[in-house]
Amino acid sequence: MAKCDQGYLCEVCGEEVPDITLSDLYLRYILGEIGSRQLMSAPERHLHCNPTLAQFITDPAFTPITVDGPFSKDHLDPTEVRTRERQVTRAWQRLQEVLGLGIPISEYPLGCE
Repeated sequence: MAKCDQGYLCEVCGEEVPDITLSDLYLRYILGEIGSRQLMSAPERHLHCNPTLAQFITDPAFTPITVDGPFSKDHLDPTEVRTRERQVTRAWQRLQEVLGLGIPISEYPLGCE
């Protein structure tokens, strides 16, 4: 396969991230944590290869991630954890639906909810 035919490679495991529904990069874009210009230059990771973010996804359709150590959500304020879980879970749900919406990338982010 030609390099240009390959998807983005995960900077953690080196495997291809086959589509945006598994993408840490696009999840962070939908959350508003990175801008659209960074989509072409920021490193890509599978969601499961960024457990410090993925641990906040609480949707039944997502395999839960547990983080041990100081970056575990167990060490954070419970109110902040619930807020972050709502934000990240909603962004993950949006990530799952955008491919089927036929909308431009500029409309992927959640905005103020």
